[in-house]
Amino acid sequence: MSHYKPYPAYKDSGVEWLGRVPEHWSVVRMRYAATLNPPVRRDLLEDPDQEVSFLPMEAIGEDGSLNLEQNRPVVEVRSGYSYFEDGDVAFAKVTPCFENGKGALMRGLRCAAGFGTTELTVLRPNLAVADARYINYIVQGSSFRAFGAGAMTGAGGLKRVPDEFTRNFPVSLPELGEQRVIASRLDRETARIDALIEKKTRFIELLREKRQALITHAVTKGLDPNVKMKDSGVEWLGEVPEHWEVLQLRHTARLESGHTPSRSKPEYWVDCNVPWFTLADVWQVRSGEQKYVSETSEMVSQLGLENSSARLLPAGSVFLSRTASVGFTGIMAVDMATSQDFAVWTCTSELFNEYLYYVLLGMKPDFDRLMMGSTHKTIYMPDIEAIRIARPPVDEQRGIVSVLSGQLGRFKSVIEKTERSIELLTERRSTLITAAVTGQIDLREAV
Repeated sequence: MSHYKPYPAYKDSGVEWLGRVPEHWSVVRMRYAATLNPPVRRDLLEDPDQEVSFLPMEAIGEDGSLNLEQNRPVVEVRSGYSYFEDGDVAFAKVTPCFENGKGALMRGLRCAAGFGTTELTVLRPNLAVADARYINYIVQGSSFRAFGAGAMTGAGGLKRVPDEFTRNFPVSLPELGEQRVIASRLDRETARIDALIEKKTRFIELLREKRQALITHAVTKGLDPNVKMKDSGVEWLGEVPEHWEVLQLRHTARLESGHTPSRSKPEYWVDCNVPWFTLADVWQVRSGEQKYVSETSEMVSQLGLENSSARLLPAGSVFLSRTASVGFTGIMAVDMATSQDFAVWTCTSELFNEYLYYVLLGMKPDFDRLMMGSTHKTIYMPDIEAIRIARPPVDEQRGIVSVLSGQLGRFKSVIEKTERSIELLTERRSTLITAAVTGQIDLREAV
């Protein structure tokens, strides 16, 4: 941001973290610049059958976007939901949505009004002193986000930014015309950054699609383009090399599932020293780029294992998540137990566990077909038991794994570099916004 100039004169803001602000700016509390969580418009209460926009949390993007597909009658949503109108600024107040930047300037709402998740704080700018876009940029800034995260109350995943923090947050305000100029400049500059981020994000998506295609091809067609093929009789496999054996996976690897020792027996949950892999640990393998896992967020005791269907499974076993977060796979680096949310295979000498790992990665699109349930997705054990794979000779399995490991390592390197560049762009965006709305840079004449 070195090409931006500072303002010609500054004064002390009276706020320690804010430091100096432009001499002609004022520093006020947010409650002076905007009303928090304003009441529902009277005409909507008088016409309860009128449909308005409805925004669950997933309809609000981390990039300020809105999904306006849902509408609801006022009578269904006037109680128990957040209310907002076109021109209001709303941000998610609950962790991790707050830290991730979920929020938006409301626009395009049906009847210019809407209701949504209760986990929103709504700001209605005082248009006599504050521009809506300018207020929206204040709540996007790194200062508001950092101090807001520090002020959160509550426990675990239910921590929230208190309304009192937002009401009392110091904001620096130039006069309205200058706010609009700053907001317009930020619109332009952030649009450039957002376009770069979108381009890089799409590049990562394409790399992951190519990565998936590479894995699927390797475990269904092999490495020899000239090998004679045969019909496997299995939809996801298609044609496979003639010398590969097509069989049910459970006939070449022992299949088991996990269990949860009774939570009502506290003695099962003391002196815990057995790693216990649960859905809380799936994040480690969600990207498909980490093969082995050794850490778990929870342990169980030997007594708990002995009094449940859970079993200590040997290192090298291959697991697949089959409920909620479906279709994620990895290999146990140490002996561990799992919850009932996983299918686990212990391979025989005829099946290399790292090859099976890639087979399950290659099957990822097919797992979508096997999932059952509208909200709580599950692959049931009979479908797991019926999984069929193509098994080449062990030496060929190891050769496929070696080639895939090298090629996928290069994919991983490029993806990580691109993700880092996205992080830097995101930091640059936040820094630019904060510098602009605290007066550290002068955007009035920026080109």
